[in-house]
Amino acid sequence: MPTLGAIADDFTGATDLATTLVARGYRTVVAVGPDSIADEPGRAAVDDADAVVIALKSRTAPVAEAVDSSLAALNALRRAGCRRFYFKYCSTFDSTAEGNIGPVADALLDTLGERRAVVVPSFPATGRTVYRGRLFVHDELLDESPMRHHPLTPMRDSHVGRLLAPQTTRPVRLVDLETVRAGAGALAAALDDPGLADALVVVDATEDEDLRTVSAATTHHALVTGAAGLALGLTGPRPAAARAAAVSRPGDPAVVLSGSASSATRAQVAHARAHLPHRKLDLAALRADFEAAVGGLVAFARDCWQHDLGRPPLLYAVGDLSDLDDSPAASALVERALAACATRLVAAGARRLLVAGGETSGSVVTALGVRTLTIGSPISPGVTWARATCRNRNDGYGGTHDDGQTIDVALKSGNFGDPDIFTEAWSALV
Repeated sequence: MPTLGAIADDFTGATDLATTLVARGYRTVVAVGPDSIADEPGRAAVDDADAVVIALKSRTAPVAEAVDSSLAALNALRRAGCRRFYFKYCSTFDSTAEGNIGPVADALLDTLGERRAVVVPSFPATGRTVYRGRLFVHDELLDESPMRHHPLTPMRDSHVGRLLAPQTTRPVRLVDLETVRAGAGALAAALDDPGLADALVVVDATEDEDLRTVSAATTHHALVTGAAGLALGLTGPRPAAARAAAVSRPGDPAVVLSGSASSATRAQVAHARAHLPHRKLDLAALRADFEAAVGGLVAFARDCWQHDLGRPPLLYAVGDLSDLDDSPAASALVERALAACATRLVAAGARRLLVAGGETSGSVVTALGVRTLTIGSPISPGVTWARATCRNRNDGYGGTHDDGQTIDVALKSGNFGDPDIFTEAWSALV
């Protein structure tokens, strides 16, 4: 039975955290929404786990919707037996002026009857660090990084406290790096100081050892919040992690589906276009005749499987900034099209899917009817292969696939991964 329950505000973040938990010795299951662990297959998967991460699609949802879905996830985790909780958001603190990090953290604290929680977006392995309350992306301040131009959550300030303050009803406080470096005891005492009661506490961290210190200082906290890096300090119940083995075989049909517009993903698309067969989504064609445009993309991928063996086709939305249409309608159309491609390609025999972009990953996994993900081999920091069983017969877009088809899927945050991930990720499948 699980003891640790986590709520992730998008699907790539859920697998990101789950990968870290597995490496720390937790048998970990990712559940797609709170309802996924309510039926018999979901309960069975949870009963065999030490930790459960519920993946939501709440990062850019309306505030009330994000709060409601997060509380539903919390209640499901409590029913499953979890007693300690982790609210996971992106290491670049992706949010708007209204939320959703602050409102969700407030609601979770109120429901649990807790007074304060740490806020720790640092993840040094991926270049995210917090110093003096300011969030860095590698050597750049957040508001000077490519995240400044994110189409859904443009980050125009690097100070985590200033970003968070308009989102929460609680005071926002900062614990500096010097206090962290004084050790877990000193940090625990600082966090328990009455002056930090009822607060959200941003904690500096620039190295992995700082995150281990934060974890050690918060073992008595019912709720922690942060990126996946904070889990580096957790000690799982098993000394060695058990990873799920791949269900596909080398040479099985595979596809890359990229809906992200991030600078990291654009570099990955550029590299892949030099090495893989590829086709860019045509928004005008999708708007004019969605079925015909999706049919053309699927036919292209299937033809690649027949005539370009060993090289998975790439279907992508954005190759450079000139391709970018950052309107909500365009983003929704991309998600819908790639989800439709995924379901039809799985029906046609795809057994390996690499999906780039948090919103796209959520749409693809939902359309495939995936209820749980069992974590497999890591690809790079924050990205892993997972085993998924597709359970929908009808995807809602005219595509079907058999109940119970099991595939290997990797859900990649737009900001993560080396430039060659679309060509090299397949070698990690073991």
